[in-house]
Amino acid sequence: MKVFSVRFSHRKAFCTSWLLAFLFLSYWQRIKKNEYAGGSRLVISSNHAEYVLNDNSYIAASSSFENNNLSQSLHSSTGSSTQRRRRHVFNLTEFGAVGDNKTVNTAAFEAAVAAVKAVEGDGGGQIIVGPGIWLTAPFNVTSHMTLFLCQDASIVGIQTESLWPLIPVLPSYGHGHEHPGPRYSSLIHGQYLNDFIITGENGSIDGQGAWWWRQHKLRKLKYTRGHLIELLWSSNIEISNVTLRNSPFWTVHPYDCTNVTIHGVTILAPLNAPNTDGIDPDSCRNVLVENCYISVGDNAVAIKSGWDVYGTQYARPCVNITIRNLFARSLISGGVSIGSEVAGGVEDVLVDGLHIWGSRSAVRIKTSTGRGGYVRNISYSNLTLNDVRVAIAIQTDSGEHPNSGFDPRALPQVSNISFNGIFGSKVRYPVIISGTQEVPITGIEIRNMNLSVTQNKNKKNIFQCSFLQGKVVGYIFPLPCKELVHEI
Repeated sequence: MKVFSVRFSHRKAFCTSWLLAFLFLSYWQRIKKNEYAGGSRLVISSNHAEYVLNDNSYIAASSSFENNNLSQSLHSSTGSSTQRRRRHVFNLTEFGAVGDNKTVNTAAFEAAVAAVKAVEGDGGGQIIVGPGIWLTAPFNVTSHMTLFLCQDASIVGIQTESLWPLIPVLPSYGHGHEHPGPRYSSLIHGQYLNDFIITGENGSIDGQGAWWWRQHKLRKLKYTRGHLIELLWSSNIEISNVTLRNSPFWTVHPYDCTNVTIHGVTILAPLNAPNTDGIDPDSCRNVLVENCYISVGDNAVAIKSGWDVYGTQYARPCVNITIRNLFARSLISGGVSIGSEVAGGVEDVLVDGLHIWGSRSAVRIKTSTGRGGYVRNISYSNLTLNDVRVAIAIQTDSGEHPNSGFDPRALPQVSNISFNGIFGSKVRYPVIISGTQEVPITGIEIRNMNLSVTQNKNKKNIFQCSFLQGKVVGYIFPLPCKELVHEI
């Protein structure tokens, strides 16, 4: 009995210690609830969003993405928003809003924003958008504001063209992307903001872009289409735990902003909806994009800094951009792209954990003679690809210019680009790196690549390289081009 008693006491002590450790861990997790998940690896559900465009309408060809397991995992992995609590809380209905998808609620949104602006010196305010479909024209937001979308809440952009105001072109572009002169405002627009948050319980913001895409296709628009969310010259911005869909043009466009965090966000548009980029940081500093799912008709993420002489004169580079754990599909373009608008410069970009399928390219860098600027110190790691035409594409001769006023002597620089851990199947071209004699590409480093190549008759030239300098390290399959020195 004595021996049994001693053994029992040891077991009891162990169990007690384990229980205390478990309780401490649970308490710690509750404290850390508002922190990021840290780029955990997730399994892609087969029930992802598939969107198809036909001649008559833009339709969803399968069940919507936000109902599948991956969406739930991405949103839950980020935890709650990192937002601070606001001292003042307003419900949109207090200002006469009706979420019936018929009432135009622009005045209610404007009044709610004005109420927040009145208390911004006292910590600002939160606008709660409850369940319902809240139709609105574009409206401006303010500093120290949280726009909180409850579950089953949807802010929907009105399709009446005359209710979308015109705003000036951006100084680093000097020209609308589609037409000279002014451009349409974004649905949610802000300038010179500090401390602005969009978050919630996976509510949605829907630009109802189908009308705009159709008008663009028919060449009936006189001005460049508006974005879904555009924030200019602002700082301390967060967008989290929401679904953004059907933007008329780019979906999220932070321009000349500092400290931007976008996490736990789903962005959807038909795979052939024109120019519906997901997230386009433009001349920004300190941007984090994490745990997002993007399936759109153009680049999932595109990093920019202006066009030609306009961009070089504005001289605001895009610096310190981090993209982690991104699930992306882009049938027409790339998963993570840099350019081609890089006249102000792009540097210090980290992409870690890109999962991409059914896309034209996984990662792409594009610029041109006459653009000026630079792309340097770019690092990609842990790329997982399936059914992608080009894994790595770098091009310095795209030939894209807003007008004929570019300086052909303005030569861009592309240097110090590294890749580590590129794995996948059904890839047609592992690498296409096309420098020119005027604009060679230097400092390329590729480590640890294993890609199965399909649908390529010319197996000897599946790496396509010109005017570049660099090396490959470790196991590389398929065999690299001779311009890349192989180090073991």
